[in-house]
Amino acid sequence: MSDAANAIMDAAERRIRKGGFNGFSFREIAVDVGVKSSSVHYHFPTKENLAAAVVRRYTQRVAEQIERELATGEDPVKVWTRAFRGTLYSVDRMCPCAVMGAATGDLPPEVAVEVQRFFKMCLDKLVAEGLSSERAAELLATITGALVVSNALNDLSNYDRATGELVKAIESVRKPAEAPAKKTQAGGRRRA
Repeated sequence: MSDAANAIMDAAERRIRKGGFNGFSFREIAVDVGVKSSSVHYHFPTKENLAAAVVRRYTQRVAEQIERELATGEDPVKVWTRAFRGTLYSVDRMCPCAVMGAATGDLPPEVAVEVQRFFKMCLDKLVAEGLSSERAAELLATITGALVVSNALNDLSNYDRATGELVKAIESVRKPAEAPAKKTQAGGRRRA
């Protein structure tokens, strides 16, 4: 992808984090990047194309970040909780998928599919690390909900209170089958 396309996606992501799918226009993106609106259209013919590309890229970045951290053998509950906490403490403070996920029913199909794909990726990775489907859903709902509430109340400590209790609860009731997988020297997984 070209530098211009990446700059356009960066600007769109910042605006999506603040206002969702309806929180940006091609004109605003062009001003943010310092190009003409026709240049935005050249790289992304429609707003739907741009938003879907932003979510695909975001999904890939999150998946790669999580994989890097899980490769160290750390507990997946802590990895995911810390990842979303990092988003909360970043400049933009919101996950673009959490913002748009709340309005999935109103999103164009191309964008809704990508947002759903993000959340499915999150759940699949949690289950792959040994959490039950129920625990994975509970964790994802808590960390995304805590992100939203903390932003709405402008009180970031809400995130730590909500997720701290959940992490303790999950750790106290995890079955041996739900324990995080450890890496073997050959790179495969073995149970702890």
